[in-house]
Amino acid sequence: MRLPASASPRRTATFAIVAALVLLVGVLIAHPDRADARVPQRAADAVLSRGKPATASSVESSTLGAARAFDGDPATRWASAEGKDPQWIRVDLGATATISRVTLDWEAAYATSYRVEVSADGASWTPIATETAGNGGTDDLTGLSGKGRHLRVYGTARGTSYGYSLHEVQVYGTLDGTVPPTGAFTVVAAGDIAAQCTASSSSCAHPKTAAQAQKVNPKFYLTMGDNQYDDARIADFRAYYDKSWGAFKTKTRPVPGNHETYDPAGAFAGYKAYFGAIAYPQGKPYYSYDEGNWHFVALDSNTFDQSAQIQWLKDDLARNTKGCIAAYWHHPLFSSGGHGNDPVSKPVWKILYGAKADLVLNGHDHHYERFAPQNPDGKAVADGIVEIVGGMGGAEPYPIEEVQPNSQKRISGSYGVLKLDLTDTGYSWQYVGTDGRAKDTGPTYTCH
Repeated sequence: MRLPASASPRRTATFAIVAALVLLVGVLIAHPDRADARVPQRAADAVLSRGKPATASSVESSTLGAARAFDGDPATRWASAEGKDPQWIRVDLGATATISRVTLDWEAAYATSYRVEVSADGASWTPIATETAGNGGTDDLTGLSGKGRHLRVYGTARGTSYGYSLHEVQVYGTLDGTVPPTGAFTVVAAGDIAAQCTASSSSCAHPKTAAQAQKVNPKFYLTMGDNQYDDARIADFRAYYDKSWGAFKTKTRPVPGNHETYDPAGAFAGYKAYFGAIAYPQGKPYYSYDEGNWHFVALDSNTFDQSAQIQWLKDDLARNTKGCIAAYWHHPLFSSGGHGNDPVSKPVWKILYGAKADLVLNGHDHHYERFAPQNPDGKAVADGIVEIVGGMGGAEPYPIEEVQPNSQKRISGSYGVLKLDLTDTGYSWQYVGTDGRAKDTGPTYTCH
């Protein structure tokens, strides 16, 4: 560049600087790869939340579940029930993390006021960001300083008359030296299923619970007994159960209930003829299997008074190498329904508790109920077993009669299935009605 002879030294220096900047920009445009070589770049924190187990206070429908906000797809979304405050959505990062940034991509139903909170155990929460004048769109919350395994977005005021809806929640940060869990999978469970009716009757419930179960598309299905009413004859299995839950028979892992013993052809005759090796993979009506870091134990509570099954259970648990244990059978030790507590299950509970089991699933009483962690004597303890009664698969509902200690939630009259989300280190669940709505969302628990 040639300067006028009259240019001052200051102007000359200015032009020189400008020329140098123009030249540098030109080089970087022509050779963008040189930018990284010349300018040190700080590595961005990773997205920790994608694909991790998520739960919410409510969902508008089964297609708008909590997991949709963590699937990496901006076209999907979570939506809460409409017109209610507060509402929340949470994610289990799988390990303790230092969180530096959270982005929230709101749908039209946004929050004007909300908190972002973290927790080590999913029970006690600490705010790391607060918004009181939200206007939707995308909120990019940077410069955060929080540490925990769980993160929750807790909405306290809606911006519309609808609910809360997020296309995507992204949590950025670093894991504190622990690899997040792998092998996450979903299981659907229900008990007390096929009344003697078909989809031709609008009041017939088991085709509706089957349809909802199939929509979830789980890894496999569990049944907690009384699969076919009233006497579990093979003809009835073929006429009723097979027309609904039979659609995913090969992916089902059943156990028998008391109605399976009423078959005039002999106890379990129809049950065994229908399920065959599916229900007797180890030659008995009780068996075990593994999936991911979970050990599942399927038991026959009709014969808990027989030493053979009890000894088998002890030996099976002694051989287990998995970090999480779930067991399921028909008769619950604890229940607020018409049948109430059944002491026949207490010896099994003692064995499971001694083996540090995490979860027990039962049927028999035709309602949904979840209990806080407790020991076999019904005392709430941190290392206790969580019991869920899921007897609303299609049989006539029973009323709640006497609420038991440690019972946290009870639903009667609303048919549905349990949707269990399991990882290598923990689990959570929802009770999903035949309308696709989550009627209850359980806490997220870490395996013992």
